[in-house]
Amino acid sequence: MTTTTHDDLTPSVQELRERVDQHFDELLDELKTLVSIPSVSSLPEHQDDVQKSAEHVSKLFNDLGLETEILRADSPFGGQGEPAIVGHTPVIEGAPTVLLYAHHDVQPTGELDRWDGDPFDATVKGDRLYGRGASDDGAGVIVHLGALRTLADDLGLNVRVFIEGEEELGSPSFENFLTTHADKLDADVIVVADGDNWKPGIPAMTASLRGNAVVTVDVRVLEHAVHSGAFGGPIMDAVTIAARMIATLHDEDGNVIVEGLKATDTSDIDWPEDEYREAAGVLDGVTLAGSGDLAARVWTKPSINVIGMDVRSVAESSNTIAPHARFRLSMRVAPNQAPAEARDKLIEHLKAHVPFGAAIDISVEKCSPGFLADLDSEPARDLHWALDTAWDTDAVNKGVGGSIPFISHFKKHFPQAEVLVTGVEDPFTNAHSENESQSIPDLKAAILAEALLLARTAKRARR
Repeated sequence: MTTTTHDDLTPSVQELRERVDQHFDELLDELKTLVSIPSVSSLPEHQDDVQKSAEHVSKLFNDLGLETEILRADSPFGGQGEPAIVGHTPVIEGAPTVLLYAHHDVQPTGELDRWDGDPFDATVKGDRLYGRGASDDGAGVIVHLGALRTLADDLGLNVRVFIEGEEELGSPSFENFLTTHADKLDADVIVVADGDNWKPGIPAMTASLRGNAVVTVDVRVLEHAVHSGAFGGPIMDAVTIAARMIATLHDEDGNVIVEGLKATDTSDIDWPEDEYREAAGVLDGVTLAGSGDLAARVWTKPSINVIGMDVRSVAESSNTIAPHARFRLSMRVAPNQAPAEARDKLIEHLKAHVPFGAAIDISVEKCSPGFLADLDSEPARDLHWALDTAWDTDAVNKGVGGSIPFISHFKKHFPQAEVLVTGVEDPFTNAHSENESQSIPDLKAAILAEALLLARTAKRARR
């Protein structure tokens, strides 16, 4: 446990803990209600539900005394983006401002027969609550709601809330939203409740996110398919050439060997291989790729995966030489490297490793920046103390192998703000999959942790 103490908070840590206990059953019921609204932003048939969800969440915060409104911004794909809730507490002149972010939209259910029950009828089993959006990110909404309800009149600072409605779509109108409504969102500290804890019972602050760059490669060797018996031998088919190009991206151990990519081999966290294999469903006998700490291989080193390939199917195969093949690569980029720079290095590598003079065309699909938290900042230290105290154990600094592009958008538009990424998910949450669930004890601890963070932030400002 950290030796830093802030037990002189007003209200005290114990009093805040008791308030969370007092309100928690009601907050858990609110989460069940959120789960019951199928706010699937990616499906047109659920657009009314997304609006209903926005109105419900807006009312929840409005009932706490926040002035709320439902807003949209222009989407780059045309029209308006999905509804987001923006609100603020009564203004306290001279006090710091904290922005609380979460999202109210959810993923589709997928195959219903793979669920143990109705995805939109929240069910408690043991110490977990099951249902679509129970964790991602209904729990994040409830954490913000619960922290504000816990502090009530003792808040002592300015709080703004931003509950997005299209995160599961990739937040297409996010930047336009920040630009259009900057005056309603600007803050000194931004708390994002859409991250992961290390394990149930072990909280985490997100220390880093990898960036992402996606490219599509077309390989051509012939104007048209030709008979493999009449012409086979001198001509290498496009599929084999694509495979040989892909094979140049890694060494024999599976390390990415594209020149110019940054990487960090060590991590503060020991990720046991058996736990990783179980969580990922790695088959017996399959050897893990790469070198360095296992956590670093997922969080701070680059990875390149083939995420799609267009070739003639086995069912439609014929004795001809394939004239064309297409493959798509997803490259996760170390948090300390600009993804555009890494993308250019990847393209240079591919162009330099085209066998037999094949014609290639490379198109860029997307490029998303990573994130590195300032772990030495006062807000970060306060968050660590809050997590330690709420869970009564040491919090860890956890990396994330994926990308959350809107984090970098926050930093771009509000460069003075400290962005803190935390959350309530864990390796058993099954976010985006069937039987999504939320640890109930961790939800309660997360509410207390955010209340402690806000109380500590207010106290710093009074010094």
